[in-house]
Amino acid sequence: PGMADDLSAATVAQVAANQHALDTVFVQFSGYLVFFMQCGFAMLTAGSVRTKNVKNALMKNVLDAAVGGVAYYVFGYAFAFGSPSNAFIGHGNFALSELPKSDYHFYFFQYTFGATATTIVSGSVAERTSFYAYLSYAFLLTGFVYPVVAHWVWSDSGWLGQNGALADGLPLFGQGAIDFAGCIVVHIVGGFGGLIGAAVVGQRIGRFDGNGNVLPLPGHSATLCALGALILWFSWYGFNPGSALAAVRSVAADPVRLSSGALVFPNPSVTLQVAAVATTISASTAGLTTLVIVRSLDGVNDLLATLNGILAGLVSITSCAGLVEPYSAMCIGILGAACYVFAARIVLRLGVDDPLEAFPIHGCCGLLGALCTGLFAREELQAIAGYNVRSWGAFYGGGGRLLGCNLIGIITVIAWVCAILVPFFAILRHFKVLRILPEEEIIGNDMEKHGGYAYPEDVVGEEMPNRKSMDPSSVHDAQLNKIDEFSDTEDDMSFGGGAAAAPLPNGAAHDADMEKGMSLGNDGPPAPPAEEFTEGLVDPPDDISDGR
Repeated sequence: PGMADDLSAATVAQVAANQHALDTVFVQFSGYLVFFMQCGFAMLTAGSVRTKNVKNALMKNVLDAAVGGVAYYVFGYAFAFGSPSNAFIGHGNFALSELPKSDYHFYFFQYTFGATATTIVSGSVAERTSFYAYLSYAFLLTGFVYPVVAHWVWSDSGWLGQNGALADGLPLFGQGAIDFAGCIVVHIVGGFGGLIGAAVVGQRIGRFDGNGNVLPLPGHSATLCALGALILWFSWYGFNPGSALAAVRSVAADPVRLSSGALVFPNPSVTLQVAAVATTISASTAGLTTLVIVRSLDGVNDLLATLNGILAGLVSITSCAGLVEPYSAMCIGILGAACYVFAARIVLRLGVDDPLEAFPIHGCCGLLGALCTGLFAREELQAIAGYNVRSWGAFYGGGGRLLGCNLIGIITVIAWVCAILVPFFAILRHFKVLRILPEEEIIGNDMEKHGGYAYPEDVVGEEMPNRKSMDPSSVHDAQLNKIDEFSDTEDDMSFGGGAAAAPLPNGAAHDADMEKGMSLGNDGPPAPPAEEFTEGLVDPPDDISDGR
């Protein structure tokens, strides 16, 4: 008997060790996929800006990961998951001190989420934001703003989460908010951060005319946009299924009794499969729905709008990916597409210049996704995923407590982001370190800040002059007028950036942008005829002038 007991204990220990090893590999590999999102965002952003700003866009995306890596290592993880902690913030494990090495996979996975939230903003403020101001923002968001929200929702002691003990010793409304993979924690933080940044920094020169009408400022490569969106879709299979945080069912897990009386066991291997299917269906449905909506409104089959529709579907399903049935994922994808299309139009009408439509995709669809959790979550899937089941989706008879928890989470997080980032960006703007000079914006960040353009001169044409050697007489009159108009109005611009804009339809705006060409020096349509340019400003060669 003694030997049998020893063998039994050894077997149990080995099973537990194997389970931990498999879970670690799964979470670690999911983190690799989430980190690959940085490549997707980089390609999407680079394709959406003009050739004169490609290096700048890529540099900011690269440094999102680098600055975020340092900020999250020193401060971010401690504020989010550090021990000891309270209901508001963690305050231990700074720079991973005293964190067991066996938990490093969790740290890495959470870092990739923080870097993703930061990267969302890069598209919103593209082409006109100071390089150093952006780096300071990236450090602040990854090191403090995002980690505090992650602590509220995902830590064992956060006041919004499943285990947060309030005055009565129970979670909020006895249930706690559920944000499976981060609509509240990642996308609302990044989306509303982008909106604040875009509003405070103001519009790009040439994006709106004097009457507030939208003018196309084309990106330079639909190819890079498509590549970036598809990379993001692929990487989302780490973002959503990986948020199960395990791959093997624990034999020590206690069963959960459902309202029907049935017993189910938490089982992450089921949850991650549900999340993969829901992610696929929502993204696919949203892309097709966006195509249909834009086609019906504008009469065009718009590639860029369809790509953004796919991303809207991915964002919308993030909060409940492991908790909903496939048909619910289809409904959420349809809702996400409609939310994106109409939110993008409203943002333009308000005069906010968001080059990558990051706020409609991440902010608005993130908000929608968090609400969908309170409507579509199934009780059984919620229990299998390891969440409390005192309330579940209202459409399935779960009452409104879960929906109420998520609604409070949405409101609180938006208020938190605004309370930190509005003064931060406003201070940078007050001291004139937020935005680059108008002359630099006309010429482009790449020549002024990064030593030259991203593409060889034999591809993009003759090298444009830099600001130091630029003779004002050599610049087209329309460009000089833009500098004068911007200088006259900059101090009077509201956070919205000027007069309310009458937006082009999504499809018409995108296609008009692409039809106008991907000109090296084109800061506003229509591009002046070639003969009106001086020697320093030339038309690009035909092989890159058409984004199609």
